[in-house]
Order: sequence, then structure tokens, then C-alpha cells
Amino acid sequence: MSFSKLARETTHSFSKLARETTQRFVDNDLTPMGHGRMLRKEDPRFIRGKGRFIDDLQLPGMLHLAILRAPIAHGRIVSVDVSAAEAHPKVKLVVTGAMLAERGLAWMPTLSNDMQAVLATDKVRFQGQEVAFVVAEDRYAARDALELIDVEYEQLPAVVNVRAALDPSSPVIRDDLEGKTDNHCFDWETGDKAATDAVFARADVVVRQDMVYPRVHPAPLETCGAVADYDAVDGTLTLWSTTQAPHAHRTLYAVVAGLPEHNIRVISPDIGGGFGNKVPIYPGYICAIVGSLLTGKPVKWTEDRAENLTSTAFARDYIMHGEIAATRDGKILAIRTNVLADHGAFNGVAAPTKYPAGFFGVFTGSYDIQAAYCTMTAVFTNKAPGGVAYSCSFRITEAVYLVERLVDCLADELKMDPVELRLKNLLRPEQFPYTTKTGWVYDSGNYEPTLREALRIADYAALRREQEDKRARGELMGIGVSFFTEAVGAGPRKDMDILGLGMADGAELRVHPTGTAVLRVSCQTQGQGHETTFAQIVAEEIGIPPADIKVVHGDTDQTPFGLGTYGSRSTAVSGAAAALVARKVRDKARLIASAMLEVSVADLQWDKGYFHVAGDPAKSVTIQDVAMRAHGAGDLPEGIEGGLEAQICYNPENLTNPHGAYICVVDVDPGTAVVTVRRFIAVDDCGVRINPMIIEGQVHGGLTDGVGMALMEILAFDEGGNCLGGSLMDYLIPTALEVPDWETGFTVTPSPHHPIGAKGVGESATVGSPPAVVNAVLDALKPYGLRHVDMPLTPSRLWEAMNGNPQPPI
Repeated sequence: MSFSKLARETTHSFSKLARETTQRFVDNDLTPMGHGRMLRKEDPRFIRGKGRFIDDLQLPGMLHLAILRAPIAHGRIVSVDVSAAEAHPKVKLVVTGAMLAERGLAWMPTLSNDMQAVLATDKVRFQGQEVAFVVAEDRYAARDALELIDVEYEQLPAVVNVRAALDPSSPVIRDDLEGKTDNHCFDWETGDKAATDAVFARADVVVRQDMVYPRVHPAPLETCGAVADYDAVDGTLTLWSTTQAPHAHRTLYAVVAGLPEHNIRVISPDIGGGFGNKVPIYPGYICAIVGSLLTGKPVKWTEDRAENLTSTAFARDYIMHGEIAATRDGKILAIRTNVLADHGAFNGVAAPTKYPAGFFGVFTGSYDIQAAYCTMTAVFTNKAPGGVAYSCSFRITEAVYLVERLVDCLADELKMDPVELRLKNLLRPEQFPYTTKTGWVYDSGNYEPTLREALRIADYAALRREQEDKRARGELMGIGVSFFTEAVGAGPRKDMDILGLGMADGAELRVHPTGTAVLRVSCQTQGQGHETTFAQIVAEEIGIPPADIKVVHGDTDQTPFGLGTYGSRSTAVSGAAAALVARKVRDKARLIASAMLEVSVADLQWDKGYFHVAGDPAKSVTIQDVAMRAHGAGDLPEGIEGGLEAQICYNPENLTNPHGAYICVVDVDPGTAVVTVRRFIAVDDCGVRINPMIIEGQVHGGLTDGVGMALMEILAFDEGGNCLGGSLMDYLIPTALEVPDWETGFTVTPSPHHPIGAKGVGESATVGSPPAVVNAVLDALKPYGLRHVDMPLTPSRLWEAMNGNPQPPI
């Protein structure tokens, strides 16, 4: 089939359901859903400096909290002397782990059903662990008083390598767990081992590769913080915090603090980036609550950059052995892998209960294969806990990196162009919904046109000719390709929960008498543009302009229950809830309109914004007319209550599966090993598009994340467990100088089960970009005979590899 024909089918051939649910979608228009490329409603307050973040919050009589952290990675606490700190004239409270233990507050549950110390009582298990806290009149006095606390440690050997941690002679990190005699966290497997082994046994070609996805950090612009205000008179707690999941946090605070859940209000104000880092509950949040309970005053805690990098949730940290089997002519047959996962000192992974390894099971990628199998061993080490979905859906970035590197290694073995190999093995449209060999169901996909569009934008053939010319001159130019399928939008609740809380989301919509509306959603924005996107969804369904729709989020007293924003859940779950609740309102409005026009419901037609009598468009009422009637005098149809509002709890039928094709072009300086990303082409298919400008912003951010991970980002540790990435001087993050002008494109394959056909896009670019960059660099270094070098591809690490001494990062 020709490229042009495939492209036409991609952009014009939708399912019947998609046509019904996206009536006004115009595929080649920049306004795919009604208002399309509109400016973000939230931006005026941000560009004027009027955003309100945690550290902006000032309450009368507010005190400030600072946390004393362990300077060593592993050691028993012999004694803690706080007398000098308590004598400080501005100090109001000093709390140790022993004091919390007396109140039953020394430990708290993690999102993976482990227990984590709020303040260390027996020993410290990672550098930066919380040991004590001070509450003082101002933040400077609180910080100063930390220096007055004298802690004596019995230092123990630190275990920072997962292989060493599994050695029977290694010190046991989690000796708080009864009967624990090793550092094993859990084992997990997926796929069919016997079937996979049989396919490998008869394969013509088997390629094996060890690879590391090093520990990285989301490093949001705003660090974590909280302001706790306990009112002893009515027994209520209000907590303003940097959380991506306010409702889930409230439930856990009720469990930990023993307060009635209805007396706890969690408010998540404007958040300066999250990227998964603000999903967990951190000890600092609990400390702020305890501080307010004990002082009777509001207490603020805001961490600094070093605290954020060294103690809050990390991402990745996988050591992977991958194998790929194929025929001699390039048909991929099977994939198998073994993974060692470093979970740090506590199992703080944010993933659904039934999926301890997250969604790593999609490591089969976008390819039609016969068998797959994976085993994983998770390990405790003397590092900070975490394992969050850093701009990806629960470990999918690691899975995609594994398969896309294996495919490139196979292409190298077969002497085949990596694009040709991918085209030969991509899933075909007629195979969807497709069940992978590890049991995941992909809802829809049309992969080849997406890859063809990326090739068109890049002018791939011309790039290969340019590369050939440059190699003849001794220049190192590389072209890397990656193709990915994500799995986003967790639930459904029958399969997915976190700590027993089902992964469904609520939405409430109320239309006022004058025809403006308020939508309340349970997800929480961290800069994604929810106030705009969700207003556009509702506007498309009921015809009220987005400017007249207020979106409320981030307040447990003002919004319905839901599991929050991470893993690209917002559009996939809360966006679906917004569309469905708007349809419920429209259905009620139709009944009222039929009475107003004195016709049967069957005789009414809906055009966005108004109802009219079939065959007589002049006889009509607007949604604003209906809203006034719903709240005004006069009778309503029998059985219809006054008002125009509805609520819903949306339980997704399945995950949605956005996909994309990325092409990266790099130049490597043969004298310095410095990598320059010259071009990057990203073609994403996120189903029906709502606001292309917001989509492009999400993609640009994710691509920058991916370049950073591929080329510079790593949280490294020395043998003593000291974190070597505790500042932005040491933990490098890309700036505009390190990235190119992004070239983006799109195809559209609607989700068959999402109410508007959308799939989500917030994290796709972070999933697809690292393997594209690494593949490009390795392509550039083919003259050196290198098949693989582990990330980050810093100049020093690449120089070692180019000179025959490649080193793993951990």
C-alpha cells in the first residue's frame, strides 16, 4: 500500500462510534474539537505572577518546619539529644522518631502497601532520611535549630548496588520487617516461559543485550511542601499540599493520623510541575500535620532543592537483560527479559496493587510476535524510596526503552535498516483490539502511517544520504528511530486500585440560571492545562463557550472523589467523565426543551448550543434558555427536578493506547564525544485531539525530558551511599541550549471505548524519546563497532566507550 493511501486512511477513516462522538472533528484542521487551538484559560494569572503556590500561602500565626536528615546512608541511631534545639528562643517544638512512636505515628503506609518511617526510630536507611523536625517562628530559625540537634549514629555498611544487595552476606536493610533476613523485595513474572523458550530454541537469530536505565529524578520546578492547619475546636484539619492525588492522600491521612476523613480537607493549589514526583505521601506532609496538632498553629514545610533530589521519589533504576529472537529475514518471533529493580529503602512504587512492576508487561512493544516472557526481582537498597511514573504510565518508559534498543540491536545483527525492520513487524490495523503475549489489550492502532509520517517529515532517505557523505569525511552523524505504544488511563477499577481505592474518577457539572457552568473534577493539574481542556470538552458537548465554564479541581471539599493525575489519566479518565456528565446534563436539558417547545423529545434535534424542532430550525431554545427555565418559575416535565446539573463516577472500560514514531538526528564530535541533537521529529497519535497547542506543549516538554535522560541525567551514589546528584550543579537538566527546535506531527486513531475517542498524550514523548536519542548516538558510533552504551551518554562516558572501555552507570 502506498504512503499517500495509508495517510489518507489514517486521517479520514474513523469508526462509527468515533464519528458519533466527534461530530465536528476536522482531521486536518487545527481546531479538532470545536474550539481547538485556544489559549489556556489559566495562563493570565501565571504570566502576571498571580499563581498561588504552596510557598505563597501565609496564614495568621503560621509557624515553620524544618527536617533534620540523616547524613549517612545506613546506620543505627544510638541517641538523639534535642535539648539545645529546644532552648532556642524561636523554637516552639522539636519532635523525634521516639516521640512519634509514642503516639503511633512513627510509620506510615506507602502506595505499595509497605511501611515507611516518618521519622527514623531504629536506624536510618538512606542518606537524607528524616530523623527529627523543628517547628519555629520562621524558616531561618527552624533551619538554624537543626544544627543544635545532636544525633549519634553507629554507622553500618551501605548497600547501593542491587546485585550486591542480593548477596547473602550483605547487611539486611529492612530488619524492621519481622523475620526479614535478606534484601529481597518481591519477584514478579509475566508471559509464557515454556512457549517463549520453545520459540527461542528454533529461531535463526538471537540477540542478547544487557542495559541499564539509571535512576533519574522528576525534579519539578517547585519542590514539595505543605501547610497544615488543625482546628482543635471543631477537630478539622486543612492541609494545603503539593499533591497530584488529593483524595487518595486524604484517605491515607485519615488512616495514619486517626482523624475522621470528613474532618480532613486537602487542597492542592497551583502546582509548579509534578511529573510523578508529587504522587506519594512524604514524611514531610505528616510532620506538618503533627506539628499543627501539637502546637495548635498552622505549620508550613517547604523542602529545598537538595532535599527534593535526595529524599523524594525517584524513577527508573532498572538493570535489564534482554533477548530478542527472529528469523534471518527479520521477522521478530519472541522477546524475553530479566530485570533487577532497585526500589530503595522502602517500597514506595506508585502502581496499581495487582501490578507491582507497573505496566512493564508492555515490553513486547508495537510488534506482532509469537511469545514473550519476563522475570523481575525487586530489591531493597540504601537509597531513597520511590519508583514513580515519571512522565510515563507505570514503568512503560523502561519497557519501551528495552524493546526499542533490542530492535536496533537486532537490526545491527541482521545488517538491516532499523526502519525496514520495524515496518516489517508493526501490528496491523485489522489486528486491533490486540492482545499482547503478556495479556495487555491494545484498544486501537494504525501504526504504519504514523511511522511513514515521521519519515516524510524527516526526509529519511535524504538523511541517510547525508550520513553517508559525512562518514566519508570522518564526521559522526547518527539517525535514531523509535516506535512506542503506551498504556494509559488506569483503571478499570475491577483490575486496578491503589491501596484498595479503585481507579475511577468523578465529575460534577452545574449549569447556572444565566447559562454559565462549573465543572468539578477529581484530577489535579500540575501545568497541563486542565482548566482549558476540560472546559473545551464540556463546551463541545453542551454548547456553552469555554470562557463561560469554570473548572474546579484540587480541593477535596469541592470536588468528587477520584484517584488523581498521573500515568496520563487526566484526559483518558477525568476527560471521559467530563464528557459523560455533560451528556447527562444535555439529556435533562432535552426533556426540558421539549416541554418549552411543546413537542415530543423525538422531534427535537440538537445543534451545539441549542435544541430545535426537526424541520423547523427557527423554533428553538438555547442551552441558556433551558438553564433559566430549569431554575425559574413554572412547571417542569413530570419527574424532572429543578436545576440543571449532574454527576458521574467514570470507570474506564480499559486502558487507552496512544502510540508514536520518533526520529532523532545527532552529531557526535569525534574529538570530545559531545553529542548535539540537531533534529528531532515526533509524530504522536493520541486519538481525538482536543487542543493542539496544549498537545504540542506536552510533547515539547516530554521530548526535553527524554533528551535529558538520554544524555545527562543520573542520580548516582558512591560506595558509602552518598547521593552525588543533590543539586542542579550535579544533577544536570537540559535547557533550551541542549535541545533543537522540535518538529511535530500527528495521526489520529480514536479509542473505540473512550467517550470522545481521546487517548492522552501527556507522557508519550518521555516514553519514546530516550531510545530514539540512544539509537541515534549508537548509529553515529557504528564506525567504532559499538552496539550499546548505557545512558546517560555524557561526553566522558562516550569517550570511554569510543576508546574501547564502556562502563555501566551503576
